[in-house]
Amino acid sequence: MQWKTNITELLGCKYPILQGAMDTLGTWQFAASVADTGAYGTITAAVSKTPEKLRDDIRRCRDATKGSFGVNLSFGFSQRIEEMLEVCIAEKVTLETSAYKPDTLAPRIREAGVKWIHKTARIKDAVHAQELGAQAIILVGLEGAGLKSSQQLPTMTTILEGRRKLSVPIIAAGGISDARGFLGALALGAEGIMMGSAFLTTKECPIDEEVKREMLQLSLDDPELRKRVLNPPPLTKNDLANLKTEGIDWSKAVSFSVAGIDRVRNVQELIDGIISDAESILDNWSLRQS
Repeated sequence: MQWKTNITELLGCKYPILQGAMDTLGTWQFAASVADTGAYGTITAAVSKTPEKLRDDIRRCRDATKGSFGVNLSFGFSQRIEEMLEVCIAEKVTLETSAYKPDTLAPRIREAGVKWIHKTARIKDAVHAQELGAQAIILVGLEGAGLKSSQQLPTMTTILEGRRKLSVPIIAAGGISDARGFLGALALGAEGIMMGSAFLTTKECPIDEEVKREMLQLSLDDPELRKRVLNPPPLTKNDLANLKTEGIDWSKAVSFSVAGIDRVRNVQELIDGIISDAESILDNWSLRQS
């Protein structure tokens, strides 16, 4: 079947599945491997470090894949962010902003006319980004990993509320890693999903294999995992500085999506599995309704 949504139309991908931006891991090679599957790859500008390197990474990714990909600019992580933006505009790639209100970049983005999606955890910030001109919103629920907001709500609640208050397409994120999570997000009103932890466990992900195995051994009953995901301590400026200099311990950076991950596989197998399982579920549902 064809998985045509407003998100596949906007981003030009075959499947409405996006790769989350990843500090230290969001290389052009990883983005290209995701794009090759029909999903949407993401180059993390903070990994490229400089505008010159970002331009080279975009071009290398474009040469390596016929699939769709874009660039993430995260406030507080992407250095020389205005210059990074100019590279994205010149290279005509889809832009993803995240981690803070995009007010300072919005006028230039609108002027340039590049495709633009914004990632946030709070509905009020999503509404604000829509008013600034973002063409789609990634809403990250509490079950996800990464930076947290004290006002963050669970993924299901966030998508339901977002659907009531937003007119642009929504991309659901936070604890999604399999076909049921994918279909559930679409049923709630999202038009695509973004996954992070699920991609961390793939063979193409440039982290140690032992770390991937540690991720697969995590249980939702693990008290440390539950505390990290549901009740993380407030993030300070020192924490952000340490993240920039020391990087992330990826074995401790996964979300509740580990519930849907049972083995290390390559990116193609991950995406094919989600799509084939989703189609099977839909076929069986149709039969039960006939």
